[in-house]
Amino acid sequence: MNMNSFQIYDISMKITQDMPVYGGNEEKRPKIIVERDFSSGSAYESRVEMNMHTGTHLDRSLHMVPGGAKVESLRLEQVITKCRVLDLSSCTDKITAEDLKDKNIVEGDFVLLKTRNSFEDILEDKFIYVDDSGAEFLRDRKIKGVGIDSLGIERNQPEHPTHIKLLGADIVILEGLRLKEIEEGKYFLFAAPVNVAEAEAAPVRAVLLR
Repeated sequence: MNMNSFQIYDISMKITQDMPVYGGNEEKRPKIIVERDFSSGSAYESRVEMNMHTGTHLDRSLHMVPGGAKVESLRLEQVITKCRVLDLSSCTDKITAEDLKDKNIVEGDFVLLKTRNSFEDILEDKFIYVDDSGAEFLRDRKIKGVGIDSLGIERNQPEHPTHIKLLGADIVILEGLRLKEIEEGKYFLFAAPVNVAEAEAAPVRAVLLR
C-alpha cells in the first residue's frame, strides 16, 4: 500500500488538562503529571490520570450492561474498516430516526455522525446526541459501528436506551470525534483502542484515510 496516495485526517481530541469533558465535571478532567525530568535525572517521564470516557474513546457493552463485553474482546476488524461520514449538522437538538432515514444506511456500515458539536462550543452543555428512535433505527439496519462528535452518544435519557440498544447489538460506539474539516463521504477508519484488560472503554487515536 502506497501511503503517499492517501490523505490522512486526524479526528481525535487532544488530551489536555483543560479539555472539554462530559457535563463539565471537574473530576473528569485529565491530570498530566511530570514524575521526573532532566533537572533531577537523565530521563523525562510523565503520568496521565483520566476517566476512560475522556476525549475520543470507544465504549464496550460493560459500560451499561452488567456482565457485558470488555475492550479486550473487541475484534480489530470492527474498528479498522471502511466507513461513511454523514453530515447531520442541520440537527438542532438530537438525531432521530427521521433524520437518518434518507442517508441510505445499510447492513455492515460504520457511520460517523457529523453535527454542530464539531463547530460550536457545546460539548459540555446541550450537545447533539442520538435519541432512542435513532438508536433503534441504526440497530435495525444492523450496522457495524457508529461514531459521533459529542462526548456521549446520548444526553440525559433515563435508563440509557441509546447505549443499551446499540451495545446490546454488538455495535461499536465511538465518542468524542472531531469532524469539523471532514466532508460527507466514504473513508477508511482506523480507531483501535488502547487494549486495557477488563476495561469497559478505552482511549482511541482515530484517523480517517481517503
